[in-house]
Amino acid sequence: MTIASMVAQLTAGEPPVRFQAYDGSGFGPTDTGITMRLKNERGLRYLATAPGDLGMARAYVCGDLDLEGTHPGDPYNALRLMGGWRFRRPTPAELALLVRELGPRRMVPPEPPPQEAVPRWRRAAEGLRHSRPRDAESIQHHYDVSNSFYEMVLGPSMAYTCAVFPRADATLEEAQYEKFDLVARKLDLQPGMRLLDLGCGWGGMVRHAAKNYGVAAVGITLSAEQAKWGTLAIQRDGLSGQAEVIHGDYRDAPGTAYDAVSSIGLLEHVGVHNYPAYFSFVRNKLRPGGRLLNHCITRARNDTRATTGAFIDRYVFPDGELTGSGKIISTAQDARLEVRHEENLREHYALTLARWCANLVANWDACVADVDEATARVWGLYMAGSRLGFETNDVQLHQVLAVRVRPDGSSGFPLRPTWLS
Repeated sequence: MTIASMVAQLTAGEPPVRFQAYDGSGFGPTDTGITMRLKNERGLRYLATAPGDLGMARAYVCGDLDLEGTHPGDPYNALRLMGGWRFRRPTPAELALLVRELGPRRMVPPEPPPQEAVPRWRRAAEGLRHSRPRDAESIQHHYDVSNSFYEMVLGPSMAYTCAVFPRADATLEEAQYEKFDLVARKLDLQPGMRLLDLGCGWGGMVRHAAKNYGVAAVGITLSAEQAKWGTLAIQRDGLSGQAEVIHGDYRDAPGTAYDAVSSIGLLEHVGVHNYPAYFSFVRNKLRPGGRLLNHCITRARNDTRATTGAFIDRYVFPDGELTGSGKIISTAQDARLEVRHEENLREHYALTLARWCANLVANWDACVADVDEATARVWGLYMAGSRLGFETNDVQLHQVLAVRVRPDGSSGFPLRPTWLS
């Protein structure tokens, strides 16, 4: 039995792309411009021993599986077509035949690529999920890759969160500026105010608020590399007396009675069961009348599991968790924060990811030289797949604006929103 015939036996109907294996066998259409090429036996072993997205990711990251017709920095077109590939569950007799045809040697799993984090059950040695040590390890896995790599992919803004496009043809820098400015407008920042930015990344919001709104801004990030880069950027911009980036856990953020708190891309790492403590923490950081803007990836529904899929958990965001915007809003309300506005920006994140992939393609050789080809492949696969997820409403991006109401129940909000003008 050829490798292609094995794959065909597990396929329901016609595959959407051509499949070609190293034994010379193949099946599927030849007119799509995309060929999935299995290059060697190690790739077959990855697929056989970890069916689903994890096995395919392992083979792809190692270069044992190629998606010909696309660039590894942006395999979006291949992933879009492959989304229509339907598989069927083999009967016990068919499964026994496939295992026999593969043979014992091919059923031994190869060593996972070094870019892969250990499974969740093994991370227990680092502490309970979302404990401080385990969170620090997870953040380091993803964010302490290379600042120069992030500069090439993210561009000058070094903003690793959804941009807001004032128009579809806006540049990435224009859209990232608009994102930070939209957050500032929703928070109604004014000169002399104090802003706390939780999970501040490379300090983009901190610097934008200090430079354009005259606030005193403090950001905190669990990534040492981000903190170093952000501190240097603050010095370069002449904002040292007005802005600060601290390396630490968000739960150790200094000070109280802030006029505003921004949290842009942090909640995905907090853990759903920690939402009550998180929103209570934020409320206690705000003065009465102070506002919170929470910006994070969400699921399209509230009744799905919080944990991410195997590829995202092992290669991108270990211990990351997502839930629907309804869960976020209800938990914020239970923490005695009044929710005043929510906005879904998922189409904007699809556009953002397309721009990041374009940057990765344009800087491919330099990115590979910086972090190695396997890591660069992880990023191309993850960003292109995420773009598809936002386009198809598998995931969303919500901004939720809330306020700690004053003792008399007043919010300080005008009758109509001012941030749209």
